[in-house]
Amino acid sequence: MSKKQEIVMSGIRPTGFLHLGNYFGAIRNYVKMQEDYDCYFMVADLHSLTTHPDTKQLKDNVHRVLAENIACGLDPDKVALYCQSHVFETAELYLYLNMLAYTGELEKTVTFKDKVRQNPDNINAGLLTYPVLMAADILLHRAKYVPVGKDQEQHLEIARTYVNRFNHRYGEVFPEPFAFNYNQQLVKVPSLDGAGKMSKSENQMATLFLADEDDVIRKKVMKTKTDAGPQELNSQKPEYIENVFSLMKLVSGDDVISKFENDYNNCSIRYGDMKKQLAEDMVQFIAPIRGKINEILNDKKYLAEVMEKGAAKAGISAKATMQLVREAMGLNY
Repeated sequence: MSKKQEIVMSGIRPTGFLHLGNYFGAIRNYVKMQEDYDCYFMVADLHSLTTHPDTKQLKDNVHRVLAENIACGLDPDKVALYCQSHVFETAELYLYLNMLAYTGELEKTVTFKDKVRQNPDNINAGLLTYPVLMAADILLHRAKYVPVGKDQEQHLEIARTYVNRFNHRYGEVFPEPFAFNYNQQLVKVPSLDGAGKMSKSENQMATLFLADEDDVIRKKVMKTKTDAGPQELNSQKPEYIENVFSLMKLVSGDDVISKFENDYNNCSIRYGDMKKQLAEDMVQFIAPIRGKINEILNDKKYLAEVMEKGAAKAGISAKATMQLVREAMGLNY
């Protein structure tokens, strides 16, 4: 264990492309965490099998997730960046935890109910025990902190239940994991159409992806919803206009933001100019990240090394945990 005592663990599903919301909502925090904690960041390829049984695209998707995260600042030398299926102890702990998981509880989880509605023809046991596998991912490293969104907090609660059941039945092995965030205010990046936040699966034209080419970024930003402009001095901004300013605050300089705030307050704002400025600032922000992503994706040897190095680091932690687990359970004959 390094001097960074406390352990952070998080999983990233290899589905879809990363977008601006992922960057500001999660990855930027991961990059900060790697300086202060022992971090295990995992590409959740086994989790994806519960809903995406066809694996033809899986290798490319895993490579993309790794490349995107490294391009955004995750350092494979500072963290364990690994592929879930490369750490075989995950499956062993998952099996033991399944003996502490009750089907009635699992059937009640919100995500299971949602997935049943979405995929009525593929209600597999893996889908039902998804929270058990998630608990195994976290407990394998005896992690204390898990950076998760609101939608995953129920899974974390379930993981704490298994910790207490295991410790009660076999002896103290696992700490309880808790949700972690640097700042309580999670950054929500609004979608360009003014409806909700950016999303991998909803309206693709309203989401800026880190892989988007410059002209695509410009085209999407220019479609952002605006209106005829304020009619009274210092009037309150409607939500969709507030969204444009929020996006600008992520990538533009203070002087640029002040100029458009002043223009808005004195009713002289020209939204066409504002959107052009926002589009160029977005291009300036995304283009270097996209360049790095493509560079990494083309270097298969480097990606293989990253996965090997990550699996080796995660494996040391996993083996140590499983030795304790087997001893506690009396499986050491």
